[in-house]
Amino acid sequence: NGEIYNYQELRRELQKKGCLFRSRSDTEVILHLYEEKGTAMLNDLRGMFAFSLWDVRKNAMLLARDPLGIKPLYYADDGWTLRAASQVKALLQSPHVSRSPEPAGIVGFFLFGSVPGPFTIYQEIRELPAGSYIWVDALGPRQPQTYFSTAAVLHEAEAAGGRKDRDELRSLLEESLRYHLIADVPVSLFLSSGLDSAVLAVLARKIGGAALTAMTLGFEALKNTPEDETPGAAEVARLFGPRHEMQYLSQHEFSENMQQFFHRMDQPSIDGLNVFLISRAAAAAGFKVALSGIGSDEFFGGYPSFERVPAAVRAMRPFNLLPGAGELAGAGTRFLRSLLPGIHPKLAGLVKFGASDHGAYFLQRALFLPDEMPLFLPKDLVCEGMRRLDPLRFLRQKLTPRPKNPALRVAVLESSVYMRQQLLRDADWAGMAHSLEIRTPYADAHLLKKMAGLLAGAAQSPGRFKNKVILKESMQGLLPESLLQREKTGFRVPVDQWLLEDPETDDWKKVPELKKEDCPWARRWAYVVFNRMAEKMSLCAS
Repeated sequence: NGEIYNYQELRRELQKKGCLFRSRSDTEVILHLYEEKGTAMLNDLRGMFAFSLWDVRKNAMLLARDPLGIKPLYYADDGWTLRAASQVKALLQSPHVSRSPEPAGIVGFFLFGSVPGPFTIYQEIRELPAGSYIWVDALGPRQPQTYFSTAAVLHEAEAAGGRKDRDELRSLLEESLRYHLIADVPVSLFLSSGLDSAVLAVLARKIGGAALTAMTLGFEALKNTPEDETPGAAEVARLFGPRHEMQYLSQHEFSENMQQFFHRMDQPSIDGLNVFLISRAAAAAGFKVALSGIGSDEFFGGYPSFERVPAAVRAMRPFNLLPGAGELAGAGTRFLRSLLPGIHPKLAGLVKFGASDHGAYFLQRALFLPDEMPLFLPKDLVCEGMRRLDPLRFLRQKLTPRPKNPALRVAVLESSVYMRQQLLRDADWAGMAHSLEIRTPYADAHLLKKMAGLLAGAAQSPGRFKNKVILKESMQGLLPESLLQREKTGFRVPVDQWLLEDPETDDWKKVPELKKEDCPWARRWAYVVFNRMAEKMSLCAS
């Protein structure tokens, strides 16, 4: 499943060594390359992929997944048979795969807004981690083996001293885009008013690639407001020439699409609706391939977490030096919330979680904190889920080996958690629901390895690893200053308004905590999403 963008180069190299090919497919290239190098060949593949391969000599099956986790791969082992698929729901078609709920997956969803791998919401189904492979033989599946780690790439680049050639990044992005534009069908671009898609538009025109058609989705509820993406997107399209198609979605159309949205969703997520809707628009316009800006924020410091996480750690570190700080922090959090019931849970949790990178990141990204979940989930399920998941340990493991620079550590966490488990996973199922292949030129492991030295160098200079400064510097002279200085907006879907007005999504009104006026919409939406998904499991939030 997926695409190997450099398969033609690999094919030519193999032919020079005497390999004979029967087809023109990238699948055959994988077979010959495996015969040549074994699992070491995984590092040569540039693209997004998940595959199974049967080795007759070993009498064993190899399951492998691309370095960044663009394509998913799940497996279930009942002790007799190993089943593998690219979606959880495909495995559930077998009557031999248990539907018993996985507490760690359920709790993880309410913590992060998506299910943290390798867990799913089913005990018997596991996700193969990104950048890893696993052997399956007569004894069953062995332990997954890692062949790629974002933390290791950035750690090694940092140890080498980093690089500061500001012009190099542009050429590396052009190279990545060339590979992602290889297609035998027209390619479209998800165009917003922001920097990431504008960079792809201008570089595509510069390198003379396939003619792009830009797709922008607007919402009736946001028309003539500062949050409407369409005027800014239209301006970018006028500047850089892609044919531009815009569609507006009303609340009525949202309601009409909800049943299909939840039917197509593979695992619960709070962040898949935007991709589902824009993919629907692209497919309706006749496109089979689309480019997305996923990966830019994570690798160029586009999120507030790149400033907030290090700031929290600096502020809270003195508390961590106190004997018994962990126990005191937990008690302090409970005391603060009992003394001041109106205090924000995350503010109260700052003392407990804020003294480490992984703890501060958890606090930054957490949708609900652990002690809030018994408000709508059985307490024993929450306790068991927390025990099995251990979210702080889960995040700390992502930072192995640990980069020294705080900004690089945040980049590892954002790309290994939010990007991988939410954005990329959602892009896959939401795009495939409409037979649309979504490609991510920024989220490319070969690009990451080549630009890691530049990222490490930028992290050494105060202020360069935030607000995508390094990306903006590389685009000087290609993009107008007004666009380079434009504030990040994000692609907003007016779910908050729809939740208030649509009777089909008012489940959240049963929970007093979610009815509070200052309750973030994402919490309400998470409750609705989980209940729709959990109906299939006969387990709904109370």
